[in-house]
Amino acid sequence: MTDTFVTEDFVHTLLSNSGPCQPISEAIHTPNDTSFTPILHSHIQNLRFITPTTPKPVLIVVPTHVSHVQAAVISARKHNLQMKIRSGGHDYEGVSYVSSETRFFLLDMQKVRAIELDMVAETAWVQTGATLGELYYKIAQNSKTHGFPAGVCPTVGVGGHLSGGGYGNMMRKYGLSVDHIVDAQIVNVHGQLLDRKSMGEDLFWAIRGGGGASFGVVLAYKIKLVRIPETVTVFKVQRTREENANDVVFQWQEVAPNLDEDLFIRMVLDVVRTSQTGVKTLRASFVALFLGDSDRLVSVMEQSFPELGLRKTDCIETNWVQSIFFWADIPMGTSDQYLLRRKPEKLVHLKRKSDYLKNPISKKGLNLIFRKMVELEFPVLAFNPYGGRMAQISTNATPFPHRGNLAKIQYLANWDEPGSEAESYYLGLLRKLYLYMTPFVSKNPRGSYLNYRDLDLGTNDHDHSTTSYRMAMYYGFKYFKENFRRLVEVKSRVDPENFFRNEQSIPALPLENSGLEL
Repeated sequence: MTDTFVTEDFVHTLLSNSGPCQPISEAIHTPNDTSFTPILHSHIQNLRFITPTTPKPVLIVVPTHVSHVQAAVISARKHNLQMKIRSGGHDYEGVSYVSSETRFFLLDMQKVRAIELDMVAETAWVQTGATLGELYYKIAQNSKTHGFPAGVCPTVGVGGHLSGGGYGNMMRKYGLSVDHIVDAQIVNVHGQLLDRKSMGEDLFWAIRGGGGASFGVVLAYKIKLVRIPETVTVFKVQRTREENANDVVFQWQEVAPNLDEDLFIRMVLDVVRTSQTGVKTLRASFVALFLGDSDRLVSVMEQSFPELGLRKTDCIETNWVQSIFFWADIPMGTSDQYLLRRKPEKLVHLKRKSDYLKNPISKKGLNLIFRKMVELEFPVLAFNPYGGRMAQISTNATPFPHRGNLAKIQYLANWDEPGSEAESYYLGLLRKLYLYMTPFVSKNPRGSYLNYRDLDLGTNDHDHSTTSYRMAMYYGFKYFKENFRRLVEVKSRVDPENFFRNEQSIPALPLENSGLEL
């Protein structure tokens, strides 16, 4: 059967399942349409997946109404056509718009992005096609003393961010993004629109950190806003090994998870060349958000982290929105409207991996890591401290299980050179660093963060239910630990035929026949 026949037949079914009041015809884009490639590329944020050989969908549906989503689910299920669901397209492995299956189509949520605030109740309904920047802009237009604890990259889509857990630089004060979701709307495998009450608490639990695309099409989340001061303070202080970085990095591990909850200090390790000699050296950057003014921040730092040597002249007092610009490397003073941009200034080829730090790394261990990083030169490590509110919430309150750690580690590799040779080179460097870090990070299982999607952890071809479950265990327990079992139980009830699937989705398991113990 040709792709043309598949597309024509699928389009016919979509049209027949669409009502006259909200016709779906304008939401359908086939490869023959001039709009197809621009829409496909519009939210690809990783240049690794804009190549002639990247698998393309047979069709793109860009819904503008809930009925379009319902028609897409019903029609795709009838044709057994895999659905990929994309909000912002930031997923690091392109899982939301690329497939290992022969035929698939893309449901692109970019036009389902309404945001409705209720400042009396301090809540907001946010559709999943909105970006974090659009959400932040809307909040800032209505209040100087409210915010939302989510990521610092404004172009990230709400759908993927919230369904995978979501965090930002207020998590030590307020926990994860998903800790502030109070309701949701989802289209299930039968095309029904459900809210928290009608979907039930198990499914509501699963889509707050377990990856929404395994269970349905999440249309919107209702979130609880948080209170923030009108004035916040940011700083970025850097130290090389020649400037005592070793001792400061070691002390950060002890201090950062135990600081005042208003203070979040990310630590980024990279390799630079000294200006005088051009010799490679390790640099540690300490980037902070403090929910308060600079006087109190300096006082907190003098008492808790004097090793960094923070001075008041290092501090910048600003408001919450401008602090996002600071963290996103966007010039402060930029108009708030910049948050409405839906694409980053520059796209790169990239790969990410993640780990969790359970215990501080010794000075000897840090010296070994620094030496390895200088040898590899290009990979970067970013440490995000936990503690505070993160340590106060149960590991099974949501699917995200990693709350009790000292910090999360993100591995980063960016490169500009196109082609498979460059990709293999940079991927190889990052994987070498990840392997080298094995003795220093969490074990049994070695944890990973779902929103830092990493296909190196394993993939699933979904050929057979019990086989699918065994394949999914490799990545499932790394992402979710013991919560993986409950996610499988929920999946098996709400989508037993595994319609909503991707390379690392939660598998459906016929529990009564499998003989496998969850």
